[in-house]
Amino acid sequence: MRTVLVTGPGGAGRTTVAAATALAAARRGERALLLHTDRDDSLVRLLGGDEVQGLDLVRIDAGAHFRTELLALQERAATALDLLGAGRLDGEELTELPGADQLALLKALRESATGDHDLVVVDMPPTHACVAALALPGQLRRYLRRLLPPERQAARSLRPVLAQLAGVPMPAQWLYETAARWDAELAAVQAVVEDPRTTVRLVAEPGPAASAALRTARLGLALHGLRLDAVVANRILPTSSADPFLAGLSGRQQCALKGLAEEFGAVPVHEVPHLGREPQGVDELDELIDGPTGETGLWDVQGPESQPWAVEDRLADDGVLVWVVPLPGAAKDALGLVRRGDELLLNAGPFRRIVTLPSALRRCTVSGAALTDGVLRIRFTPDPALWPRAH
Repeated sequence: MRTVLVTGPGGAGRTTVAAATALAAARRGERALLLHTDRDDSLVRLLGGDEVQGLDLVRIDAGAHFRTELLALQERAATALDLLGAGRLDGEELTELPGADQLALLKALRESATGDHDLVVVDMPPTHACVAALALPGQLRRYLRRLLPPERQAARSLRPVLAQLAGVPMPAQWLYETAARWDAELAAVQAVVEDPRTTVRLVAEPGPAASAALRTARLGLALHGLRLDAVVANRILPTSSADPFLAGLSGRQQCALKGLAEEFGAVPVHEVPHLGREPQGVDELDELIDGPTGETGLWDVQGPESQPWAVEDRLADDGVLVWVVPLPGAAKDALGLVRRGDELLLNAGPFRRIVTLPSALRRCTVSGAALTDGVLRIRFTPDPALWPRAH
């Protein structure tokens, strides 16, 4: 099963491209699932309300997900809440909090991996929110491990004694059980996001602002190890218009397209024509898929851009190990790098990621870093006090 996450700047036509991608798969005879969080049901209107053979459309209900999860947590913590004299919450009085949309989307993404579809297409939020949502499982798992280390559960038989010695109650077993369940669910979502068959598709209407937004988006995706399979240049105007105004707009689009092709290199930049209106209904989406540009490769879902983080062994030549981190579009003055214990805090533009060092690098000290051609190389020198000695 392949998963395609469609994102881009707001108003770029993400929903249209997501719908066309899923519809094209259904037209090829594949079983496609299209997930969305749009509360206005614009995807239903976009498809004209018609059912398409081989295409399942599911709207993610963040409100229902929030109420179900909170009520379940309240039930599991019933004993502790009763001891505190807490008043129970009813489902009718619950309104989702900020962040509920992201959590509901991630749960739907995890559940989609257990289905029998050939292709899952997700109409994601705009780029920054998309990157934040996809990075959330790893971040939450890190927080859980720090706040409730799993190894401390082994001492649960000693908690009554420890509670008397410390004079404070020890964490209840339900808390550790809840943390373990959350960690398992987050790990399952993280596995879907990090699966080589999961890719991100960037959509933008070509122009100077869009080019800058795509450059930033690519950097955020690379920092979090997310694979980019295509850039979709949406609403491309014809180049043969006799109208000077439209000809000028088309000329600027073509200039931006040339820049995107040069900057993104091996990542394909696909053009989707402007129909002169927003597509409405399956017939108009079919017209978009079979457009005059012949961009059938866009809808076929090709392989991703893949530049995994790797450790180069230069011990024999330079006495160092080098961690190679692809960061296309990164600028030296917008990079930040801090070693903290066994973790590396990496800032790149507006994005930040905290990663655990590979085991070999934990026994080293950071001795330098350099950014060249969109690749950050961090040099690690073995610490004699920690590095295994040769006999």
